[in-house]
Amino acid sequence: MDWIERVGKLRQWSRNGARAPHKPLLMLYALGRFRRQPDGVMRYSDVEQDLRDLLADYGPAHQTSPAYPFHHLVSDGVWEVRTDSGAGSPGTGVQVLRESGARGQFVPGLRSALSEDPALLGRLAQVLLEVHFPPSLHGDIAAAVGLDLETGGGAVLPGGGAGPGRRRAEELRRQVLIAYEYRCAFCGFDGAMGRVPVGLEAAHVRWWAFQGPDDLANCLCLCSLHHKLFDRGVLGLDPGRRITVSREFVGRSDAAKGQVLDLTGQTLIGPQGGSERVAGEHIAWHTAQVFRGRPRVPECV
Repeated sequence: MDWIERVGKLRQWSRNGARAPHKPLLMLYALGRFRRQPDGVMRYSDVEQDLRDLLADYGPAHQTSPAYPFHHLVSDGVWEVRTDSGAGSPGTGVQVLRESGARGQFVPGLRSALSEDPALLGRLAQVLLEVHFPPSLHGDIAAAVGLDLETGGGAVLPGGGAGPGRRRAEELRRQVLIAYEYRCAFCGFDGAMGRVPVGLEAAHVRWWAFQGPDDLANCLCLCSLHHKLFDRGVLGLDPGRRITVSREFVGRSDAAKGQVLDLTGQTLIGPQGGSERVAGEHIAWHTAQVFRGRPRVPECV
C-alpha cells in the first residue's frame, strides 16, 4: 500500500475553488496524536474542541463543523470510526457522534506502517502540508498539532518530484523580486545582506494548492511578516488593489499599528511598469477563501 499517494489524494468537497481542508487538518491532528500515543484512539467528544479550533485557525473563513471530516475521512481508506455499538460511523451529526461514543483512529494497515517506519509519519505530514497549505503556514500548523517537521524527513509529492518544482520556485521568486524592485509591496521593506535580498518572498495570492498559477498575475513580493499575515487572512486586497486589514486583528502596540493597522487603505507598492499586476480574479479568491471577516475602515485624518 502506498500510503503517501493515498494520503496525498484525499477526496475533498470542491466548488469554484472553495477551500475545504477539513480532512487534511484531521489527518495532521491524528498524526500528532499518533506520535505521542500510537495505541490511543480519538473519542470525538474529547477532541471536538481541538478540531474546531484548528478549523477556525486554518480552515475556510466560514464556520464549519469538525464532525464532517471525522465521519467522511472513512471513505478514503485511512480512517475508521467505531461507536459503543460497534464498527461504523453514525453520521455527521455532532450530537450523535457525542452520544454514541464515536471514536476514530487510523486503519490497522496505516497504524502498522507508521509503527514499522517511523519516518513515514513525517513524510505524510509534509505531503498534507504541501498539497493543502502555503509554505508560510507549515510551521504554525505543525506546531498546533504537535509535529516537528525538522525531524520528519523529506517527502515526494504524488505525481511530481522535488527537483523541478524547486527550480521553478526559485525562478518565480527571481521574477517577482525583479518586478517589485526588491521591495515588499505592502511596506516597502528592501533588506539585503551584500547582494542577497533577505526577508523577501514571492507570495501567491491564490494558493498553489488551489490551482493558483505560478506567474506574476498571481504573485506579490512581500516581506516575511506581511506574507505570513496575508496567508493567515489578516491582510488582503480590495478590487482596486488597496490593502485591507481584517477587523478581527487586534494589535495595541506601536509596532502593530505601524506595521499592520496603518496599512488599511494603502495602495500596493509596484510592480514596475511593464510587469503584470496581480489579477482581480485571484484577489477575489483570496478575499472569499482566506481573508478573515470584514475589512477595517480607514481612519479619517
